[in-house]
Amino acid sequence: MAKKKTITQTRPLSLSTRSIHGKKLFAYQGPVALPIYQTSTYRFASSDDAVRFAKGDPSVYVYTRYHNPTVRDVEETIALMEGADEAVLFSSGMAAITTAILSVTHAGDEIISTPALYGGTYRWFRDELPKLQVGVTWIDPRRLSDLPALVSPRTRIVYLETPTNPTLGLVDIEEVVRQTRIAEKKAGHRILVMIDNTFASILNQKPFELGVDVVTESATKYLGGHSDIVAGVIVGSSSFVKTVRGLAKHHGGCLDPFAAYLLGRSLKTFELRVQRQNVNAFALAAALEKHPRVKRVLYPGLTSHPQHALALKQMSGYGGMVTIEVKPSKRLSPVEAAAKVADNLRVAVNAMSLGGVETLVSIPVYSSHIFMDDAELARHGVAPGMIRISVGVEAVDDLIADFDQALRTI
Repeated sequence: MAKKKTITQTRPLSLSTRSIHGKKLFAYQGPVALPIYQTSTYRFASSDDAVRFAKGDPSVYVYTRYHNPTVRDVEETIALMEGADEAVLFSSGMAAITTAILSVTHAGDEIISTPALYGGTYRWFRDELPKLQVGVTWIDPRRLSDLPALVSPRTRIVYLETPTNPTLGLVDIEEVVRQTRIAEKKAGHRILVMIDNTFASILNQKPFELGVDVVTESATKYLGGHSDIVAGVIVGSSSFVKTVRGLAKHHGGCLDPFAAYLLGRSLKTFELRVQRQNVNAFALAAALEKHPRVKRVLYPGLTSHPQHALALKQMSGYGGMVTIEVKPSKRLSPVEAAAKVADNLRVAVNAMSLGGVETLVSIPVYSSHIFMDDAELARHGVAPGMIRISVGVEAVDDLIADFDQALRTI
């Protein structure tokens, strides 16, 4: 392969260009499409390679659980898209979150988190971290000024998710960062601000520009976008990602090369897909807000959203997620009414995920927030009659008509 030429960029590249080309902005002989290195291990030219690897030479490939050329290429592209030093891919979003948190916390440490989180993250915080003697303190996102009082010398991470799942509530990212930096004086050390940016994605929200230290996303969702892979990613500074990679080798949640190839393929259409989802979601939300069988619509782009002003401040687009609460009827309870709507949709699909090109619906009390008691549901703002809609790229008129006919069955 020809030697790479050094090219100086005179202007910043757009997100779409970065997602398509990554760092390959030079002339060379090679494939246009990313090769799949579907191998568990690698040949050594000589045993000296093993010594070089042991001494930390990153150019020596040894074992795919450690690193893989296909995976590495996609990691570099995502880091470039996010505007960060490094990214590391995992076999799921939860593998990414848990490995990142465990890489910087130990027994006796603490995390401060907003309570409205993806259900899997919330339950891991609630049920598993205490077993490791890592404490979690919940902060009301409406009272972020309380954060310095909650911080102690044992606080390592401030964690947030915005927009939240499934209520699409917003957390003021800049204020979280500001209060955390104030609190660091009390803690006596740097505290990482970590955000789950899955619902917004980098197209609609740029956490690093707002002072966040670490971004995580379920790459299964908008980054993958086709409902055919499960993956997760952590993005941050070189030093932090190096620490996470070290623990990932032991925990083993590495991404398979073929899944990485599919993810890299999806990144090439990322901007096109998410832009269309933004447009469709706004139109569907506006239509459903007027529907007689809908009690309320939650979508940051609507002026009726209680935090619309904050959305204007920190988001460049409002995303593809819409949550509605249906009106119960005399013969159906709220959750029964929600289920009947979901079961009568013809274009939208009743399935528990989001971010794909297909419109998907799920009922939070049957999916992400199942087995939570009434107090927990209230804390998360989840109502039994809610339907979470992940809006796809179908013709929006078809979607509006589909939801209209399904809602009329209740």
